[in-house]
Amino acid sequence: MTLTQLRYAIAISETGSFNKAAQILYVSQPSLSNAIHDLEDEFSIKIFYRSGRGVSLTNEGVDFITYARQVYHQYESLLDKFGKNSSLKKKFGISTQHYSFAIKSFVEMVKKFDTSEYDFAIRETKTREVITDVSTLKSEIGILYLSNFNRNMIMKLLNASDLEFHPIINCQVYVYLYKDHPLANKDLITFSDLENYPSLSFEQGDNSSFYFAEEIYSTKEYTRAVKVNDRATMLNLMKGLNGFTLCSGIICDELHGSDSVAVPFKPGDNDEDDNMEICYICKKNQVLSSMGKMYIEQIKNYFKELGLEDQLKL
Repeated sequence: MTLTQLRYAIAISETGSFNKAAQILYVSQPSLSNAIHDLEDEFSIKIFYRSGRGVSLTNEGVDFITYARQVYHQYESLLDKFGKNSSLKKKFGISTQHYSFAIKSFVEMVKKFDTSEYDFAIRETKTREVITDVSTLKSEIGILYLSNFNRNMIMKLLNASDLEFHPIINCQVYVYLYKDHPLANKDLITFSDLENYPSLSFEQGDNSSFYFAEEIYSTKEYTRAVKVNDRATMLNLMKGLNGFTLCSGIICDELHGSDSVAVPFKPGDNDEDDNMEICYICKKNQVLSSMGKMYIEQIKNYFKELGLEDQLKL
């Protein structure tokens, strides 16, 4: 087994195609196929199913790629620390719930590096996929939140996936609205105020669970509810339907514009008072790469710019 073979296998698993992987790796498809064939023979396993529609991982292949990413990540960490003159492109990726501050901080971090020397990736995705991406080292860092409600379940998943969490900031709950929403000028908003407006939330897929919801108070029964897949659609529905969502209140006007507002939320007498602890997750005992350290520092600096020093936990 060689690092080159591992790199080839990881590329195929990510592209779902021998042809696309060969193009990205600048090797011939026969050379790529022979390398994978030798790898499968060495370990006496089948890593990929091959069909006319592309390739997919076998059950053994899923486990193999998980370990392959860990080994290759350690190799890249060595290059990051000691291989200053290496011509190999270093990779850095994050997976995150839908937070504009995560995108903003990623942009500022990438500006500090030569993109011709790095392969950067940012994935706004479902909560379970954030955990899976970091567990398999598809991403080095994941961004998500914990609350009184979801903490035990999420922590069980993190422990089972050999992940640890690092608190970034504590946030009270806000109602996120279009600026012309009838409730936009209120000082505080309650659940009773929201009864006649649609609740907007990010879809979590077939394996969705209240515990994976990106919106706090996910077990609340809303008379009207609409699921969305991305932040742009959510913003459009806020405007078009007078919809709302419950969030951390940390909004990046540079990315979202100034058409939305965040109004503090006040739970009712029968509602639990909760908050959102936003954190980053990574592999246990993992030393972050220089890009990872820079990314977390950018998040910290951005929150300081917003005057949120007192809420920071880093």
